[in-house]
Amino acid sequence: MRQNIEQIQHSVKQLATLSKDQQFIFAFLRAFGEPETTITRLKRGDYNRAKHAGEILLKRKIFFKIETDKDCYVTIDELKHDEHIRKNKPRFIIVADQKNLLAIDTTKEDTLICKFEELPNKFTFFLPLAGMEEEQIQKEDVVSTKAAENVAKLHDRITHDNLDFDAHALHVFFARLLFCFFAEDTDIFQKNTFTKAIASHTQADGSDLSHYISRLFQRLNDEKDAKYPPYLKQFPYTNGGLFDKNLPVPKFSRRSRQEMLACGKLNWRDINPDIFGSMMQAVADPKARGNLGMHYTSPENIMKIISPLFLDNLTEQLENAGGNKRKLEKLHQRLANLRIFDPACGSGNFLIIAYKKLRELEMDIFAKLYHGQKVFHYASNLSLQQFYGIEIDPLAGEIAKLSLYLAEHQMNLEFHRRFIMKPPTLPLKAGGNIVCANALRIDWHEVCPRDKNKELYVLGNPPYVGTAWQSDEQKKDKEIALEEIKNHRSLDYVACWFYRGAQYIKNINAHLAFVATNSISQGQQVSILWPPILDLKLEISFAYRSFKWSNKAKGSAGITCVIVGIRNLNGNTKYIFEDGRTVHAKNINPYLVDADNVVIDRHQQPIAELPKIWEGSAPRDDGNLLLEPHIRELFSKKFVRKICGSQEYINGKDRYCLWIADENLLEAEAIPEIKNRIAKVRQFRANSKRKGTMRLIDRAHQFDNFRSAKNNLLVVPRVSSEHRHYIPIGFLDHNTVISNLALAVYDPPIYLFAIISSAMHMLWVKVFGGKLKTDYRYSSDLCYNTFPVPELAAAHKHQLEECTRTVIAAREQHSEKTLAQLYDPDKMPDNLQKAHDQLDRAVEKLYQHKPFANDDERLACLLKLYSKMEKKSA
Repeated sequence: MRQNIEQIQHSVKQLATLSKDQQFIFAFLRAFGEPETTITRLKRGDYNRAKHAGEILLKRKIFFKIETDKDCYVTIDELKHDEHIRKNKPRFIIVADQKNLLAIDTTKEDTLICKFEELPNKFTFFLPLAGMEEEQIQKEDVVSTKAAENVAKLHDRITHDNLDFDAHALHVFFARLLFCFFAEDTDIFQKNTFTKAIASHTQADGSDLSHYISRLFQRLNDEKDAKYPPYLKQFPYTNGGLFDKNLPVPKFSRRSRQEMLACGKLNWRDINPDIFGSMMQAVADPKARGNLGMHYTSPENIMKIISPLFLDNLTEQLENAGGNKRKLEKLHQRLANLRIFDPACGSGNFLIIAYKKLRELEMDIFAKLYHGQKVFHYASNLSLQQFYGIEIDPLAGEIAKLSLYLAEHQMNLEFHRRFIMKPPTLPLKAGGNIVCANALRIDWHEVCPRDKNKELYVLGNPPYVGTAWQSDEQKKDKEIALEEIKNHRSLDYVACWFYRGAQYIKNINAHLAFVATNSISQGQQVSILWPPILDLKLEISFAYRSFKWSNKAKGSAGITCVIVGIRNLNGNTKYIFEDGRTVHAKNINPYLVDADNVVIDRHQQPIAELPKIWEGSAPRDDGNLLLEPHIRELFSKKFVRKICGSQEYINGKDRYCLWIADENLLEAEAIPEIKNRIAKVRQFRANSKRKGTMRLIDRAHQFDNFRSAKNNLLVVPRVSSEHRHYIPIGFLDHNTVISNLALAVYDPPIYLFAIISSAMHMLWVKVFGGKLKTDYRYSSDLCYNTFPVPELAAAHKHQLEECTRTVIAAREQHSEKTLAQLYDPDKMPDNLQKAHDQLDRAVEKLYQHKPFANDDERLACLLKLYSKMEKKSA
């Protein structure tokens, strides 16, 4: 299974606990994504080409030896000159003793020397084992960014000189222009033919450049060259759909001609189309140019979808085939039946990476079929016609088509490097099937027809857009795409692709995987979106739980995302990926956990015998009922109370507010400043467009939800850091006002603290509650009211009360610290942790006497009880 960088680092950290023998190298290879089938056959000896016992040699990958007799430095120096090892071309030669590891990168001729405990900090040295060449990626970024900057300048100048020029024609012109730049640096055209022709055959003022380029484009579309002058005959027939329409070419000035020549001077051979294509999306939008890398999704992130969706299975089939000709030919034929479809393709990143990886796989098939021969009868079973996309932005769509052409040529060059033979690039074959349209208003079957004899994979990174930020057009899109789903207006925009995709793949040999914000697997969206999808007899096949989907923009924090794969029911193995771990799951439910497909819906009242929890009081006052600490001294204590929300409670901050009961209103308004503030609140509420605020005009002296306790209250923060093991809750006296940024149980039983402070409840909140990014977001209707609690006997309540007092007492021993400090998982005091451990065990005994083995077992127990209580209350 291919790994990303974070997963690799996590796996390498685990290696420190292993004994330094052959088992170490197997775990090492596994950490860098080597398929399990390869490791198994390496253990058996099938793939081990080493001559001596105790050595491991995996062709083109790695040589490994534990040295017990000689100095490691002497051994590795001997090994790098060993003819048998050199013949098998391992990328890395590694020698180790029980403390140290020495390695040589045979390609870069670089050396690593480190202690075993230092390996997690040095793991990037071995990233080529996972297909990652860090320096090359950085080089491609720099070159592609420079090219995009130059093209942006040219685009601005041409746009300035052609104000009324047809937008579609301009997009096609730039796609053709970029192809010509790329072609003259990558042996499609003769070296520098295009740039030299412009420099030598057109006027310096640019006056005839439009005519020249128009004629050139006609030549590239014409198989017959007799009617063209010699300076155009030197260009080969190209076509492939790229030049087949006779579209107008913009006019040029001296400045724009100079900008074009500057673009031509760049070395386009070093430009990676999967990077450059995304950057080109920023070219037409000056607002997006702050960082031209901002649109680039890294190959590592794209592989998180491609690998489990189809590539791992194909790679495993290749490994299992060994040298069996019939099996290899069967796999090669399978490639011809693949269709890859991205219904929100942008500039084609996902399609390009998928195409490249499949071409690499095909080359590996040829290498096995022809046993290392450099020349053989060649016929590829992969074509750009197998790749489909929908893109609403015309320029991005044209760049996607172009980038696929460039990717094909690059892979032809790679084929030439590996096998000497060079597949012909020209004339171009028909390109990818990229359609410019709104993916939510076009029939996907028209773009990529379903065929029972084909393997279809739908993938991509559709636009997210939460409900609060959707445009009127996007809301209409949702109405069209999700009209069959009740309450669909509460869903994020990305939900449209999941539902449309689910309908599209049902009952055929098709699989789907999209990136989405993690909100689709949390909170209220789950109960709206997923039942209609699962009702189509589909299942979740794999999932990446919440992680940062970052782009290449400097300082970009990334978006918290999930990846969800969907397929028709088949009972095959399912995988959950999280924090570098891969877990085999019996079932993946919509919350992306290994459990039954139980969906937790909102509840207005607790399903267990628990007291009601309330939302705190909302000021709706434009700040006039709230008081800064230094201002509160100006008012009578009778009308001032401390107010507490999530941040105030967790971080120990003091805030105050006016709190005026109806019977004290006349007395309060006798104070001019209070009267003035009440008047401002009344005016603010009168001017509000929200009905809920306007109805409070006659109660301008009070918060909405004017609630208080008789004795004490239990405060529950709405938002808490994901890093904490527990949401810090606690008791406050009756004179404290709880704001609407927290929840409260007024005059609660003491044992309630133990229940909702427990690890059992935290697991429930983590899985079924909503989140703010990745932080916990506690809600009454999804977290508290739905939480299943067994019937409590008096003895249970008494024990929980004792546990509560123990936790409170442990906190008080550190009264100088805020709750944020006390519940920092790295700094939590031992006595407080011990008190919580005791509390957790007491709560778990409510559900079963035997300790739970893990969270999956806890969750299964909770869901079983929830289903039982839900049926009982129905």
